[in-house]
Amino acid sequence: MTAVKALQSAEIVRFDDASATARFGLIALATDMTSERDLYRQLPGDSVAIHVTRVAFENPTTPENLRKMAPRLTDAAALLAPLQPLRAICYSCTSASVAIGDDSVTASIQAGIGNVPVVTPSGAARLALAALGVRRLALLTPYLVETTQPMAEYFTKHGLELCRVECLGLEDDREMARVSDRTILNAAIAVDTPDAEALFISCTGLPAINVIAELEERLGKPVVTSNQASAWAMSRLGGFHDHKPARFGRLFERELPDHAFGAVA
Repeated sequence: MTAVKALQSAEIVRFDDASATARFGLIALATDMTSERDLYRQLPGDSVAIHVTRVAFENPTTPENLRKMAPRLTDAAALLAPLQPLRAICYSCTSASVAIGDDSVTASIQAGIGNVPVVTPSGAARLALAALGVRRLALLTPYLVETTQPMAEYFTKHGLELCRVECLGLEDDREMARVSDRTILNAAIAVDTPDAEALFISCTGLPAINVIAELEERLGKPVVTSNQASAWAMSRLGGFHDHKPARFGRLFERELPDHAFGAVA
């Protein structure tokens, strides 16, 4: 049989405008089963591409284990460098951002990719609460007590008053990804107090965006979650100022605070 010779097409190759798609980076944990899906659900899908790299992580989710990711972030971020320009990069772990430190996370990621805005869920949550005018907060996490306590101290250090803090006592983030909507609803309602101005549900692995609208209706106050706050910050950094999906809460009605570009991380 005679081989067919390949020929170059006579068609002139034309390219779409490179800026037509807003490109974001996502650094997810090796064990993350939730973040990528949640971000796509909350961002304007037809106009967005999320490019994902992963960083090695082994459970249990303790402060000691979370800090082990710090030296791995630069190499993980560098894998995204060929995809520049990126509007922002999200490091999708709230508890690790607290354990390592927002500024250290940002420095490590930018060492691998350059001066791209870095969104941490903890920093995005603080910006969200500022945009909502919240000073008193109820906090729910899926973590162990030893991982929840630094989270509570983080918000206190940044000037928020915590009215009540509770956790579900889980140590494996793959189990956190399987927590039912009903469990999250019941636990969130239980942790709320009359004097709390908002509720924050921590953890990018927890599928909490499903219940934001119902919780806000039942509690009569804003509800902020890790993945919601990250998506909100990313959407605004990406230029999507009219993106206001009501089912993901009051937060999407707000703009980033004026200082946010330097304070997202």
